[in-house]
Amino acid sequence: MSMMAAYLRVPTSTPITPQSPTATRTKCRNLKTSCSVNAAKIPMPPLNPKDPFLSKLASIAASSPDTLLNTPKNSDTPPFLDIFDSPKLMATPAQVERSVSYNEHRPRRPPPDLPSLLLHGRIVYIGMPLVPAVTELVVAELMCLQYMDPKETIFIYINSTGTTRDDGETVGMETEGFAIYDAMMQLKNEIHTVAVGSAIGQACLLLSAGTPGKRFMMPHAKAMIQQPRIPSSGLMPASDVLIRAKEVIINRDNLVKLLAKHTGNSEETVANVMKRPYYMDATRAKEFGVIDRILWRGREKVMADVASPDDWDKGAGIKIVDGF
Repeated sequence: MSMMAAYLRVPTSTPITPQSPTATRTKCRNLKTSCSVNAAKIPMPPLNPKDPFLSKLASIAASSPDTLLNTPKNSDTPPFLDIFDSPKLMATPAQVERSVSYNEHRPRRPPPDLPSLLLHGRIVYIGMPLVPAVTELVVAELMCLQYMDPKETIFIYINSTGTTRDDGETVGMETEGFAIYDAMMQLKNEIHTVAVGSAIGQACLLLSAGTPGKRFMMPHAKAMIQQPRIPSSGLMPASDVLIRAKEVIINRDNLVKLLAKHTGNSEETVANVMKRPYYMDATRAKEFGVIDRILWRGREKVMADVASPDDWDKGAGIKIVDGF
């Protein structure tokens, strides 16, 4: 008893009252805790008072420290995570979203969809085959742009296989291309057309229907003109197949006339090259009259800076006498 009093630094003259075994164990445990804390004061880093995990840990340590002291040694749960009913994140998504680092470059409102952004720049992008949904959207955008400003330029970027897919299967009627063409012809705006990939069939017609001098093509894009195709007849009677065939011939003749009009070729020339699929790269499309210029950044300036042969001769000190 005297040794315990000396350990607790209590005078030996002080009477020691007998205590119950439970109270004695509790007191010794508290003494062990206080002694261990006082013996080694570990420096603690600054803590975030708003951290939900640390707040929960501090409240449990203040109310019932036994929960933290009597942790199971062989447990699959990481230390102190069993104090929660179910494991939670250190910070909720809402707290992360409100943090400065995350919210610094976050837009204040949801961004608009891509067609709206292009429409704001007066750009109509045709990037799919000409099916009814695409035709509806393109015609509506053209009408909207004319309503917004009937004098400002409209840009149409084309990357479409027309009314067919890459494998040649028909996905839309020829009237889809004619609908967009008629809408373009009714506009008062100047229309610049640009091929950025492929312009096949009816899409090639739309490319050539731009304002003369303002029809462009990327260096590695391609254009192709071909005859309209008959959609799948299925189990149609022979008379109905004949009616469809006559309609396809009418659409072919109309396509030939319009291509001849915008390319400057005769109808016979266009009809002859359309007997089979006629592919054109940017250079051949320019020669055929589908486009006016090839968009190759810097190439026009380089060609303009090239001196003529006479200038080369003059720079070299060569004098031309009597044409020699």
